[in-house]
Amino acid sequence: MSRSVRVEVVGVGTELLLGQIANTNAQWIGERLAEIGADVLFHQVVGDNLDRIVAVIEIAASRADVVLITGGLGPTEDDITRDSIALALRVPLERDPALERWLRARFAGFADGAMPENNLRQADVPQGARTIDNDRGSAPGLAADLPGGVRLYAMPGVPSEMVAMMRSTVLPELAARIGAAVVRSRTIRCVGVGESRVAEILADLFEASSNPSLAYLASAGEVKVRVTAKAGTVDEAESMIAPIVTEVQLLLGDVVFSLDDESLEQAVARLLLASGRRLACAESLTGGSVGSRMSAPVGSSRVFIGSAVVYTTESKERVLGVSRETIEGPGVVSRECAIEMAAGARRLYQADVAVSLTGAAGPDPHDGAEPGTVWIGLEADDVSHARGYVASGDRARVRRWAEQSALDMVRRYLEGGRLPDNDRII
Repeated sequence: MSRSVRVEVVGVGTELLLGQIANTNAQWIGERLAEIGADVLFHQVVGDNLDRIVAVIEIAASRADVVLITGGLGPTEDDITRDSIALALRVPLERDPALERWLRARFAGFADGAMPENNLRQADVPQGARTIDNDRGSAPGLAADLPGGVRLYAMPGVPSEMVAMMRSTVLPELAARIGAAVVRSRTIRCVGVGESRVAEILADLFEASSNPSLAYLASAGEVKVRVTAKAGTVDEAESMIAPIVTEVQLLLGDVVFSLDDESLEQAVARLLLASGRRLACAESLTGGSVGSRMSAPVGSSRVFIGSAVVYTTESKERVLGVSRETIEGPGVVSRECAIEMAAGARRLYQADVAVSLTGAAGPDPHDGAEPGTVWIGLEADDVSHARGYVASGDRARVRRWAEQSALDMVRRYLEGGRLPDNDRII
């Protein structure tokens, strides 16, 4: 039988607030807590200020059963997490003789054997708290009970030290407190559709689902739908998730390219491998980024031949054989150019399938085309197809949408699906 345990994660460090480092500790902790069935309800970040850290601890203790703190346990004057915990507990700091001996012995093993006196701050422990061993650094962790029975754990901000303490002490203790519970998620990935449209299609399912629950995460050209279930065992959680995943796939249709958090390039590589075909690219607009992505999946050398980066008009003509008639007529940002580029890449690399990209990424027009104009061509034995659209946003967003659209066109072709329309505005 499991019980609900609410956890709040607090990161201490002005460098986190300033964006000088990313709070990867919170991400890792959140993932591990989800695996044991803990309910992480809030994350907080606070700078190196005594009063504000105390206030954050008190806020967390008012709405959580367990508070996890990372950072501020070092030896310098701005490492004040232990002082803040003592204030929150309303107890003094006490020098732990055993910790002092451990610190001196640890530094004695170094080359110069000298320990800065500041390091003795790490032997100070709030009265009544216990320490968590640190076999990777000089800052012991702390565990204490706040008023109201709220358990507090404090760990160093150094990721390797935090991870070791979480694995050795914090996670086992929390798992025992929670009991038999696991949280599992599956991520369904969609391409060529906006988050608001996905949410509209899944609105009824979203409203009806609490366990499993649905959540959305959008990025340029892609939306992730996460289905999460909490249960007593992994098998129970997976069996709860499976029918929801099936329903999401049915509702969303051919915009779904993965049911298992597979990237679009991984999906394309998998389909190429299964069909025994090889892909080549011709890139102007994207400058080689589609080829770079296709080279990333494991085993890509069996299915991806290469990409011709033809950024100038001259290279399109010389390398891929784009005709002078096309260049002087509809231009290099056109259906005709995209089809000729794809055909040229397929011929150049002797590929089974080729995809091409040309356009005007902006912010200025290019060859008479407005900023955001994209043309994508696809060439294979049984198809010669192109689609064009105008994408909104800055240069980076236009290029990302183009990458996604090109890989999606290949994916749809390999699945035998409907190729996208030529005039969709994104």
